Amino acid sequence: MSGDDVKIAVVGGGPAGLMAAEVLSTHGLAVHVYDAMPSVGRKFLLAGRGGLNLTHSEPFERFAGRFGERRSQIEPLLQAFGPEALREWVHGLGVQTFVGSSGRVFPADMKAAPLLRAWMHRLRERGVSFHMRHRWLGWSDADAAPHALRFATPAGELEVRAEATVLALGGASWSRLGSDGSWVPWLAAHGVDVAPLVPANCGFDVGWTPYFAERFAGRPFKSVAVSFTDAGGRRFARKGEFVATATGVEGSLVYAVSSLLRDQIAAEGNATLWLDLLPDRGAEQVRAAVLHPRGARSVASHLKSRLGLDGIKTAVLHEVLTREEMHDPEKLAQTIKALPLRLAAPRPIDEAISSAGGVRFEALDRHLMSTAMPGLFCAGEMLDWEAPTGGYLLTASMATGVAAAKGVLQRLRRRDPES
Repeated sequence: MSGDDVKIAVVGGGPAGLMAAEVLSTHGLAVHVYDAMPSVGRKFLLAGRGGLNLTHSEPFERFAGRFGERRSQIEPLLQAFGPEALREWVHGLGVQTFVGSSGRVFPADMKAAPLLRAWMHRLRERGVSFHMRHRWLGWSDADAAPHALRFATPAGELEVRAEATVLALGGASWSRLGSDGSWVPWLAAHGVDVAPLVPANCGFDVGWTPYFAERFAGRPFKSVAVSFTDAGGRRFARKGEFVATATGVEGSLVYAVSSLLRDQIAAEGNATLWLDLLPDRGAEQVRAAVLHPRGARSVASHLKSRLGLDGIKTAVLHEVLTREEMHDPEKLAQTIKALPLRLAAPRPIDEAISSAGGVRFEALDRHLMSTAMPGLFCAGEMLDWEAPTGGYLLTASMATGVAAAKGVLQRLRRRDPES
């Protein structure tokens, strides 16, 4: 097995790893980035296919609140590198941004590739070295960890000895893009406390009838509202839209409540999401329309003419009501305003937009260095935090990359004041 000695090794070429390399290279340090894929930023590019959502323009207090139980750990990192700093950084790469109607921030051309190209050009100009198709295999010597890194490469196994290491390996969603969670047992074996990886911003299985799945998979539920209250009293209620899949539901409105639903299913075995098919109409208005004499018209025709209900919204009523209940005006009206969707399980983690769990903050110091393995820093989605979509994931990932890099700088300066 061949070997190399480097000053700083960054393992993982996603936004967190690249941002760590950026900060470190700005201080004139030799940084080596290792990634298992043929090129960096694979998930970053995928996220940008429909328009790269960089961050969100909402007030900082509200932005920080999106990180839930991990707010106290994430907020100080965002204060050092938050939404405004991210926009300024993007502008520094020659890419302009704009704020959409939802408050989300995008590059002017909506694309991820030009931003990544400009970023890579700057990193290379600053001397950052990239080693692609280098899959991390853990450490070669337990006594030398975290300094002796093992990599599988096209030329055979390689050992890299680094003075400081930043791991930015992602979680376990979209494993084909590089983040497969294979690092979990290696860190756990060295005493680093890791919470189990679970899906976040994910869809759920419902168990539609074959009729519904065949005819309505891929169709959206538009202009609806959902609500959910977990066993601990945490409540979610929001209007929006989501999509039916062959097995259940997914989409923005479902993702927004997915953490509560996931945890409830883990604790109770299932969770019931309540769906309001007509959130802009009051319960009494709906009741009056349903109770209105329908004459010879079918129930479906009656609902369409009186309430504008048809298609997937009518079909989902048949999923939860018996034939007799569909002909019971009181029951039908109640269900239109509060339809129970019983969710059986979250979709597999590899399908999720992101993952929760990972290296617990309690296992790190305030500079994101492992207390069990001094000299090893962790950043990005491999840390135990989660956030909704909307720019929060990318912003926090980059903020953790900045924080880990600053931790490396501080450690090196303590060991070598001239570094």
